Amino acid sequence: MEEKTQVSLPVGQEDKTRLDAVINIIYLTTENSRFSKVNEFLTLKATVPNENGEPEEKSWPRIYLHRAFPFDMADKYISVLDKDKKEIGLIRDIHEFDPETQKLLTEELERKYYAPVVTKIYSVKERYGFSYWVVDTSSGRMSFTLQDTYRSLLKAGKDRIFIIDMDGNRYEIPDLNKLDFKSYKKIELYL
Repeated sequence: MEEKTQVSLPVGQEDKTRLDAVINIIYLTTENSRFSKVNEFLTLKATVPNENGEPEEKSWPRIYLHRAFPFDMADKYISVLDKDKKEIGLIRDIHEFDPETQKLLTEELERKYYAPVVTKIYSVKERYGFSYWVVDTSSGRMSFTLQDTYRSLLKAGKDRIFIIDMDGNRYEIPDLNKLDFKSYKKIELYL
C-alpha cells in the first residue's frame, strides 16, 4: 500500500494558499465603481483586475444584484452579476456609497426581492399536493398556489416566514404573532 506524503506550510499560510486558489473576491467601492441607470437597467463602470491582475476600466450595460444574506443582512454583501450571471464583484455595504447610488441600489434590490406582507389569510385549500391560498397583503388581496406547502414556507428567524409560490413570487409574514387567530390557525399545520 502506497503511503501519501503531505507537505506542511507554515501556520496560516496553508489556509491562505488554499483560499486564494479558490476565491478571488473583487470588492466594489466608491473608489473603483460607478453605478447608474440607463433605459431602466442598472449599469456599472468599474476598475477591476484583468487576466494579468492589472487594473482595467470595464463597463457593463446591464447588471443584476443578488443578496448573499437576504434575510439577515439585506444591505450588506451584495453580489453584482453580469448579464450571464457571472459575478463581477461584491458590495460590502450599500451605505458606503453616496445617497444617489444607495437609492439606485436599494430600488433595484426592492424590485428583485419584492415580497408583499401577508396581513390576513382567508383560506388555504389543499388538492392533489397543491395548496391554494387567498390572502390580504400590503398590495391588496391576492391568490397564489404552492406546490409542496411544507417546503414553500421558509422560516427566517423565530416568527418570520417567507412563502414562495409556484411562480417564484415571494410573500412575507414578518411576525406570526401579529396574525389574527383565524389566519394563524389556517397555517399552523404547516409550521
